[in-house]
Amino acid sequence: MQNILVTGATGCIGSNLIIELLRQGYNVRAFHRRSSNTLTLKDVNVECVIGDILNKESLRKAMHGCDIVFHTAALVTFWKRKRVEQFEVNVQGTKNVVETCFDLSIKKLIHISTIAALGYRTDGQLIDERTAYNWGARYPYRYTKYLAELEVLKGVERGLNATIVNPSIIIGPRDINAHGGTIVREIKRGRIPFYPKGGMNIVSVHDIVGGMISTANVGRSGERYILGGVNMTNKEVFEFAAKVLGGKAPKIEAPTWLVKTAAKAFDIFGDITGIKPPLTSDLAAAVGLFNWYSTEKAKRELGFQHTPIEDAIKEAYEWYKENGML
Repeated sequence: MQNILVTGATGCIGSNLIIELLRQGYNVRAFHRRSSNTLTLKDVNVECVIGDILNKESLRKAMHGCDIVFHTAALVTFWKRKRVEQFEVNVQGTKNVVETCFDLSIKKLIHISTIAALGYRTDGQLIDERTAYNWGARYPYRYTKYLAELEVLKGVERGLNATIVNPSIIIGPRDINAHGGTIVREIKRGRIPFYPKGGMNIVSVHDIVGGMISTANVGRSGERYILGGVNMTNKEVFEFAAKVLGGKAPKIEAPTWLVKTAAKAFDIFGDITGIKPPLTSDLAAAVGLFNWYSTEKAKRELGFQHTPIEDAIKEAYEWYKENGML
């Protein structure tokens, strides 16, 4: 039986991963900050270790005796006001994890990145693992996750057995910070007034978890794997979610220029008031693009599969409902 540490244990990916690892009989440690909201681990019988990826000593204590580390911890925000903190957590924090894994001879590190760390395409072709990052440094979340991947690859060059996975937009229970879950909650409430041109790829958190465990078992060191689901236009995503939930989908397509202009206005609003805006330039960066992805490599090398997204939407909604988050 292998001993596993999961950083970012209270997040959507981390908590669902822990539950599945425990179900499969692994010994698991959940690593999270003292300030973390542990609602996602309610009634989960797991060993919790308090610490911070910015504190290498706490990482050493948490990793001691572990065989595998799943690094899911990250600061996911599209507000540039958090830029400095994002560099600390996403880049320096990942560097600390890599160095500690190397120092303690951890057998395998699985780094949870994001499709946002890959480049975009405008030629109508699917984005895959070879699509180089081309967003530049203007968008802190994307840029810091890209830099974090480089830290992992530096570790690989030194001999660390590490693999990167790039999940797409995740739907499912325990999305306490309502990232992909924003679609579920706001469509049910009927509070999305318009849809932007473009497309996205959405996937169940359970499929992501399955892909991560497969990566730990058979993923090649130094490689990255896109873990995605279905490619849909933004309009199709909202309409599908509304149909599943009995919610209300937006009927009006907002011009790309209007969305990006509004995002810049919200940037100024956030800078002046210190209040996190609902729309930012970082978040609006992909508006108008068809961010569609190929999962052929993950299917071929990991045996990755994705399940109907309808189930994930329903499960996410029920979790929010049960925990008073609607």
